[in-house]
Amino acid sequence: MVKYIILLFALVQCSTVQAQRTEGLTHKPDTSFSNYSAYLNAKKKFPNIVLVKDSLPPTVKADKEITYKSVDGQMVKLDVFSPKKAKVKRLPAILIIHGGGWRSGNRTQHYPLAQQLAQKGYVCFTPSYRLSTEALYPAAVQDLKAAVNWVKANASKYKVDTNQVVILGFSAGGQLATLVGNTQPGIKAIVDIDGTLAFIHPESGEGDDSKSISAGTNWFGYNKTEKPELWKEAAPLSHAGPQSPPTLFINSSVDRMHAGRTDYINILNQHHIYTEVQTFPNSPHTFCLFEPWFTPTVDYIDTFLVKVLKSSNQK
Repeated sequence: MVKYIILLFALVQCSTVQAQRTEGLTHKPDTSFSNYSAYLNAKKKFPNIVLVKDSLPPTVKADKEITYKSVDGQMVKLDVFSPKKAKVKRLPAILIIHGGGWRSGNRTQHYPLAQQLAQKGYVCFTPSYRLSTEALYPAAVQDLKAAVNWVKANASKYKVDTNQVVILGFSAGGQLATLVGNTQPGIKAIVDIDGTLAFIHPESGEGDDSKSISAGTNWFGYNKTEKPELWKEAAPLSHAGPQSPPTLFINSSVDRMHAGRTDYINILNQHHIYTEVQTFPNSPHTFCLFEPWFTPTVDYIDTFLVKVLKSSNQK
């Protein structure tokens, strides 16, 4: 009888295990987040902002639509922006990861940032990655790690110094950049622009499914209570430690977008790893897409990288 009860209990427990949600895998592009839609939304509160546009400087060259990975018949691509003339043979590389809640957005959104950083002496790569309409976590992470490896494998072609590879991202891209930067060997520095450091955290606002399925639940295929271990695994804070690269945080005044930042910095401080925080008061989450914040953002990134890469000879 006791064995029967134990078996029955086990069967009940198994039956309550949640199946992974797949309704978000529409295999159709989600265009809800774009620079222009962000502009229209932010302009309601900040009427004087100016949307930064794609404009290739005459000193920068572009190489676009390059396939860095093929998966299930899908070509995952990136673009390259680099100086036409360089003072040194090898330059630091920056991978720039777009945001959009792991579901929307695209790599063209940070062309202006890539162009301006290339003008300052960096080789910039803007990789796509599989969004939650196409594949669930950890597909995006796997793609971006493949992009890092591709950049290193093609270092000679693009005059990249493989000892100076930087990963940068905005919003969901900031979370991805910081996660990859902490789990992929060979990343020299991280720039996190308003990307969360932790999902299951008192400061986090991600994962609220009360009104609609949240971006995080769509990405993981499970909510926080169904598979908390996945949410913790994807949190950069879970991987912070002695191997973490120097990290620059550039933040808006929206506190929930940098959940876990203080805890992350405290860990890096314990290991004497340099961190820096630059915050724009009274700014929207999407600040880096607009003036008056875009130019200072570029300058903060450049100043930080010159400091941590010790590459004064590139100037």
